[in-house]
Amino acid sequence: MNDFILTLSCPDRIGIVHSVTGWLLSLHGNIVDAQQFGDIEEERFFLRVHFKLPLPANVESLQESFAPVAERFSMDARIHDANRKARLLILVSRQGHCLNDLLFRTHSGQLPVEIAAIASNHNDYSGMAASYGIPFHHLPVTPQTRPQQEQQILDLVEHNQVDLVVLARYMQILSAEMCAALSGRAINIHHSFLPSFKGARPYHQAHARGVKIIGATAHYVTSDLDEGPIIEQDIERVDHSMSAHQLTQVGSDVESLVLARAVRNHVEHRILLNGSRTVVFK
Repeated sequence: MNDFILTLSCPDRIGIVHSVTGWLLSLHGNIVDAQQFGDIEEERFFLRVHFKLPLPANVESLQESFAPVAERFSMDARIHDANRKARLLILVSRQGHCLNDLLFRTHSGQLPVEIAAIASNHNDYSGMAASYGIPFHHLPVTPQTRPQQEQQILDLVEHNQVDLVVLARYMQILSAEMCAALSGRAINIHHSFLPSFKGARPYHQAHARGVKIIGATAHYVTSDLDEGPIIEQDIERVDHSMSAHQLTQVGSDVESLVLARAVRNHVEHRILLNGSRTVVFK
């Protein structure tokens, strides 16, 4: 309990870094890593500091100790226990590539999280969840039962003390109320093409149009469908020789990689919101 991460954003002005490092000095803290960014257009400053203390401490006492500095500079500041693994709830429908990837990365120690539960509107991946020893919740939904089903999901979040909800190809549109309840702690993944294709079988649509680039975007969930603050993106080039099935395989790989990166950045407290955009420290 002596390894912590401080993240903050505030109006940009002289003395911010000096005050933060002065506070750390008063605690005999040692900076392991520090990254900062000043948005000139918005006149806003962002900082992430990973630090160690010589003696054990807790987040609550450190937050209270830092409060005078935060108040002086009008900071949105948070202190996190760097050793605590975030608890995830994964939502999935019938496309399991992202779920499978997250399960493997977690089980193999590549992703520093605990998957508290998996929930789905279909029962396809109950066996996969069982093979990893993770509780699986089958929550079927219809337009008429959506409010009750979403409340079941929120109950799982509360009961399991979930830090982050991951929509791993969960093919349901969340209500505005659900988005508000999960604001800043729900990540979605979707394909991104040039041009864009929506609806069923997007990779087959892309194949029919002869696209040359396949991509994926991970973003925070908001009530604006697929338009939340972007966390991570990537692309792969494709060509005329590839079938629709091959395009789908490429897309699945890109989606899995992009989602895993986004989840890692979130749980390592590397993401700070900057209006409708994000600052992502590497």
